[in-house]
Amino acid sequence: MKLVLATHNQGKVRELTQLLHNRAGEPVEVISLQNYPNAPEVVEDRQTYRGNAAKKASVIAKYTGLLTLADDAGLEVDALKGAPGIHSKRWAGEDATDAIRIAKLLKALEGVTDRRARFVAAIAVVHPDANPEGVQGVCEGHILHTPRGESGFGYDPVFVPDGYEQTFAELGENIKNKISHRAKALQQALALLSSLTYNL
Repeated sequence: MKLVLATHNQGKVRELTQLLHNRAGEPVEVISLQNYPNAPEVVEDRQTYRGNAAKKASVIAKYTGLLTLADDAGLEVDALKGAPGIHSKRWAGEDATDAIRIAKLLKALEGVTDRRARFVAAIAVVHPDANPEGVQGVCEGHILHTPRGESGFGYDPVFVPDGYEQTFAELGENIKNKISHRAKALQQALALLSSLTYNL
């Protein structure tokens, strides 16, 4: 069974492949968009994570003709009224680096004592002949005053999940992939995949 992952991010491909490898059933070949260089670029213009994930999965499923999984995720900070939220990737500009995004976040939180935040991830699974099915995962935590750690990507160096003292960037992939927002959503997505008519 082939499953297209609607992303060019190889970290996400590795993460999903590992989770699928650890489950019973028919082997699954995970394919990224690197195998489809002419795939359409999907504009993420929906107002929710689930909406963006469903749009990406639907467009790519129609293009490839294969079962497709897509995700959308963001960081929500209470003191910023939920920002950057669904705009997390583009919050500091379309071409901003992770360092620039983090710098903007820490600047916005200068002098703020309530640093509660959460990562949210939505995953949609779409077969070309069916409507999208979606799930969502959340990881609660707080934002540090300075970045720590070299692993991960995005806002990982400043996010400490509840129950830990290290940031996502310090915990490493093995732990992060068990407790993160995306890991929780992926676990639900695996159950969703198994429940679909097009069983893996």
